[in-house]
Amino acid sequence: MRLTTKGRFAVTAMIDLGLHHGSGPVTLAEISGRQKISLSYLEQLFGKLRRHNLVESVRGPGGGYHLARDMGEMSVADIILAVDEPIDATQCGGKENCQDDHKCLTHDLWAALNERIFDYLGSVTLRQLVDSQKAKEAASEAGVAQVHDMRATVSKRSTVVSA
Repeated sequence: MRLTTKGRFAVTAMIDLGLHHGSGPVTLAEISGRQKISLSYLEQLFGKLRRHNLVESVRGPGGGYHLARDMGEMSVADIILAVDEPIDATQCGGKENCQDDHKCLTHDLWAALNERIFDYLGSVTLRQLVDSQKAKEAASEAGVAQVHDMRATVSKRSTVVSA
């Protein structure tokens, strides 16, 4: 399976949009600035996400984008498929013509992997990703990351002292 930047950026942008859900429309320029994704690239992705009813656009001053559905009803697979990202580990694109117009010996292995990947991505919701990110941000703000950093520093010092 080859997940290109198109799928990665679409999921990243949707998480960003989800993190700001409820605070009014979010502009692509804001997402671009926070996530370091080209504005023109986001425009292309959001056109596809809008056509698949994952986001809605709000025109005019104060406009931008907001989620078109509940985050718990949107899976990572929905997002990736909306931007035309294939989820396929087979060499033949599922056509079973991998080797001299016949199915290769490993075709069924890669096709089964495709199913597992798709099932997994279909089971992960945007809500889960947003909640996970919020928990990480809250832990970071509470200083949990600093405790981890301090332990790493103590571990390095112990190694130096005992050497």
